[in-house]
This record gives sequence, structure tokens and C-alpha cells, in this order.
Amino acid sequence: MDLSNYERAEVLTQALPYIKRYVGKTVVVKYGGNAMINETLKEQVMEDVTLLSLIGVKVVLVHGGGPEITSVMNKLGLSPTFVDGLRVTDKDTVDVVQMVLAGKINKSLVRYLEAKGGKAMGISGIDGKLIVAKQKDEKLGYVGEIEKINIKPVFDLLEKGYIPVVSTIATGEDGQTYNINGDTAAAHLAGALSAKRLIMMTDISGVLRDKDDPSTLIPEIHVAEAEKLYREGVISGGMIPKVECCINAIKLGVKRAIIMDGRVPHSILMELLTNEGSGTMFVE
Repeated sequence: MDLSNYERAEVLTQALPYIKRYVGKTVVVKYGGNAMINETLKEQVMEDVTLLSLIGVKVVLVHGGGPEITSVMNKLGLSPTFVDGLRVTDKDTVDVVQMVLAGKINKSLVRYLEAKGGKAMGISGIDGKLIVAKQKDEKLGYVGEIEKINIKPVFDLLEKGYIPVVSTIATGEDGQTYNINGDTAAAHLAGALSAKRLIMMTDISGVLRDKDDPSTLIPEIHVAEAEKLYREGVISGGMIPKVECCINAIKLGVKRAIIMDGRVPHSILMELLTNEGSGTMFVE
């Protein structure tokens, strides 16, 4: 749809109160799902993140890359194994995880942001001991449980005007590399930064009262209400770990955490710069 110059000016004017709300504040975006695979959606996410950075919002982009890891493993003749939804990470697998996350995907996203006019810097959880972890469970191999966040590397990049692009691998005190769940890492990083918002991009609209009916979206959930929704079965299956990450982020000091549908074009801007918002917001 083509807009007149007047209509464009009106859109910008209406966004001004929201821009003022976020200038100088930190927003952590957990980037994943279909928005990471579909090239058109990827372009739009990079545009959203770049725009926010250019107007003075401190954006941290945290990414995983499960499908890409599986693809590379298959090409190398390695068979992915999962236990309770977590990738069993043996020595060969952790090498692939590091190569794909900290290398291929991370630098690709930096390139996208730079091409859109952003100023981005790739960093992994290993760099500067940003994420320190220990082994979560022997049966999972080198899957890590976060022990400590050393936020200074990310803070320094934000202060210099960069968009930190964080790949979710970690180091142990013994120097071992660990594979970290992306949602969990994003929640801990957002907490350490006292972020104003944590945005979790998914392939569903948010928390639905009826999982088969998008019109039953719950726009806002107080942390204290979550337990009741668990008991009622409203929060179930794959939604449980994402909700737990949002609740954990709030407990760690994040002002608001949102689960949103990354398949919707420019959903990040809709959430932050309009009155309607997008997805389900968790509040204290």
C-alpha cells in the first residue's frame, strides 16, 4: 500500500510517544522460529532491529539455530539425538554447535544488520566469559546450565552504539564449551541488563486459551496467574519452557517479557511502537 507524504508523517508522529518511552532503554530480542528461516521475515526483523537502534534503543539480539545445526550434522554424517526436547551434545556435536552458532549464523546476522545500516558486533557466550555454565545432566553431554552472566562485554558494546548479536554457547570454569538453550540464555542476559523488554519470537500468536483458536490469545498474564494456567492446561507442551523463561526474566528484573508471533511482518515494531502490541505480555 502506497502512503502519501502526509500519511507517512502521521505514522511517525503517532509513534513518537512510544519512541520516547524506549530511547536509551534496553530491549533483548530472542530471535528464532520461522522468522529465522524465511528470508522475507528475516529481512523485516533486521530492519526492525536496525530502526530501533538508530532511534536510540539499545537492542541485544540473541539467537539460536537448531535447524541449521541439524542440517550441518546430517551433512557430516552425525545423527542428532534429543532427550526431553534437548539436543544430546557429545564432543563432535558441541564442535558443530560452536561452528554453526558462533560462526555461520552469528556472522550472517551481523552482515544482515550492517547491510540495513545498523552497527552490529557478533559475540558468543564464550567471549569474555559472558555466559559461564556447568553440565546440566550427564545424559545430555555438553548441554549447559547457566551459573553466571558476566554482562560487561555486552554492556560495553551497547555503550559504544553497537547491536550485540549473541550466540548461545557458554564456557565452563574448566574451559569446556557448553550448548545453552537460547530462550534460557536470553532471559538471563535480559535480567543481567535490567532490560525494559524481553521479546521471545516464536511460531505461534502467544499463549492461547484454546490452542486451536488464535482468537483466544491472552494479551497479558501476571506472573502470579501462571500457576493457575498451568493447572488448567492452558500453558502446556512446548509453551511451558518459553513461559518459564519469561517468568524467570521478570524475577531477574526485566520489566516486561513478551511471547510473540515472529511470522507476523514487523511484529517487533508493532509491539514496541504501537498501542496494539503483539502476542502475550508477562508482567510482575
